[in-house]
Amino acid sequence: MSNTVISVENLSKAYRLGQISTGTLSYDLKVWWARVRGKPNPALKIGQADHSNLVGETIWALKDVSFTVEQGEALGIIGRNGAGKSTLLKILSEVTAPTGGEVKIKGRIASLLEVGTGFHPDLTGRENTYLNGAILGMTKTETSRKFDEIVDFSGVEEFIDTPVKRYSSGMYVRLAFAVAAHLDPEILIVDEVLAVGDAQFQKKCLGKMGNVAKEGRTVLFVSHNMIAVQSLCHRAIWLDSGQLSEQGSVSQIVTAYLRSGLSEDDINVRVWPDIASAPGNETVRLHRISVQPEDGKPGDMISIQTPVRIEVEYWNLLPAVHLHATLQFYDDQGILAFTTGAWDDLDHGLLLQPPVGLFRSVCHIPGSLLNNGFYRVDLVLIRINSTGTYLMKDAIGFGIIDNIEGRLAWFDIVPGVIRPLLPWETKYLGDGDS
Repeated sequence: MSNTVISVENLSKAYRLGQISTGTLSYDLKVWWARVRGKPNPALKIGQADHSNLVGETIWALKDVSFTVEQGEALGIIGRNGAGKSTLLKILSEVTAPTGGEVKIKGRIASLLEVGTGFHPDLTGRENTYLNGAILGMTKTETSRKFDEIVDFSGVEEFIDTPVKRYSSGMYVRLAFAVAAHLDPEILIVDEVLAVGDAQFQKKCLGKMGNVAKEGRTVLFVSHNMIAVQSLCHRAIWLDSGQLSEQGSVSQIVTAYLRSGLSEDDINVRVWPDIASAPGNETVRLHRISVQPEDGKPGDMISIQTPVRIEVEYWNLLPAVHLHATLQFYDDQGILAFTTGAWDDLDHGLLLQPPVGLFRSVCHIPGSLLNNGFYRVDLVLIRINSTGTYLMKDAIGFGIIDNIEGRLAWFDIVPGVIRPLLPWETKYLGDGDS
């Protein structure tokens, strides 16, 4: 028996500027009649639609997207703003109807799409909790059994009998997530709305979603926070301009997505052969920057254990000016991992009168220092005894792959920006009596 709970096939959604409703009168009538009879939205089962009636200026939010989700799976959905992520979740949640394609869903869905979705502003937190339980098909007794747990998780006990229109956005999201996660839906859908909460609550939510998946329920999670996606999900899909760009393991997809911000040439090696047009100023011009394994070439795979070298070549344009290169390493969340510079390695014979000409500085990064993920590197060329002379943001980028070696019993994502291999000693001290 198949464990597939969500099947999406050739799903498309088009919007016409100025359009109100689902797009055609026949669709609107079908949706209305189904709602009157308490039936599922028929627009979700229409198969490939005829798009010939879409006249005027049309914007495709989704175009021929296909994927499946298994029971108990936590699927990450990533992509830039406007990629179609929220539209996809709205279709899966039956908030809006597709223009074409087919969606098959097995199980009750609880969705947290945006602040305000699913709550009536004039009802209290308590009343909205029972209302959402009823929408999910739960009895009042079933919701009551979960009520104290919901309130405790949300932290809004003092305001539970206050109309939610008086809640702050943070309070609103905390209660909405608690309701969605605790009322036993088979499928939990969460959009970027969690970004409204503070860091502690976001961590709490990720833990709860992880528990939901471990209980055999399904989670769909949209976020721009790649650390959160990687910590929760084992598989991901990447939407780009309304189309499915890639799908696969979360580490593979996140790395590909982060690399996409740089062109292929920008990722591993960048060269500016003409000094006149090279980036820089009247003091210095860049010639080349590259990243590669110590014993390899640009473009070769870099694992956590692989030593890496970054080469920076630049023209020193002024006589007697001593420059040194500095590199700043940022992870995929924009956190500065560390800064290193060629502050003391210049040939001391050149310190007094450095000549005009081409210089090369090489940074050697040992293996087992950085964690897996994607890193962007800023390059700063600094004049001695001065402030920065030239800065290039995102001068180079590279990914580090986790090949699982040396992890033994630890099979989850290892947290942290760095992951150094440090010496440890473990000794047997006896049977504990002494």
